[in-house]
Amino acid sequence: MANHGKKYLEAAKLIEAGRQYAPTEAVELAKQASYTNFAGTVEMHLRMGLDPRHADQQVRGVALLPHGLGKQVRVLVFTSGEGVRAAEEAGADYVGSDDLIKRIEEGWLDFDIAIATPEVMQRVTRLGRILGRRGLMPNPRSGTVVQPADLARAVRDARKGRVEFRLDRTGIIHVPIGKTSFENKALVENMAALVDAIQKAKPSGARGQYVRSITLAPTMGPGVPLDLQQALALTPA
Repeated sequence: MANHGKKYLEAAKLIEAGRQYAPTEAVELAKQASYTNFAGTVEMHLRMGLDPRHADQQVRGVALLPHGLGKQVRVLVFTSGEGVRAAEEAGADYVGSDDLIKRIEEGWLDFDIAIATPEVMQRVTRLGRILGRRGLMPNPRSGTVVQPADLARAVRDARKGRVEFRLDRTGIIHVPIGKTSFENKALVENMAALVDAIQKAKPSGARGQYVRSITLAPTMGPGVPLDLQQALALTPA
């Protein structure tokens, strides 16, 4: 820990070396170990027993966190025809097609999630370089390319606390589960929803131990190792 600052080192004293914590205790410790002057994000980091170089060992999916992420989610919908009315009635913040594409090409990106209907995707794909590197590109696998009849549900899900997860190049999944200002119960229930979604997304090529370890960490502060068996036994509320 020699390269860490004084605040980090002081917070790290709260966590017993070599110990794995039950979910509720880990949540409390992660909140205590946060040394920001604002309500920071609490993230889960899952080290997976997968090789990201193999296509049949990729993990990608969506979890609906029952208590959200503690922020207002701005939803953009690329659609046309009947989809426009459906998206507007569902409460989407921005609805359109070519007009929104042009604004984004000019540098506008004031939204948190983008949803699209199939008939406009051919035009939306030209935004791949802009939206892809920010994780905003609509994709059928993440449930953000939907039929007009499903737009209302997709917008509602985005508002509830929809989070995407995917395996990175190092074999780890990093996902936020809420804020340090949340009650412990809310963070544990969000954690349970995420763990359940990741277990259901187990790829066909997985071999051996699927999840090897889970760590909970605030935006700024040390990580808290979770008791793996207790964490994986969590069930959604």
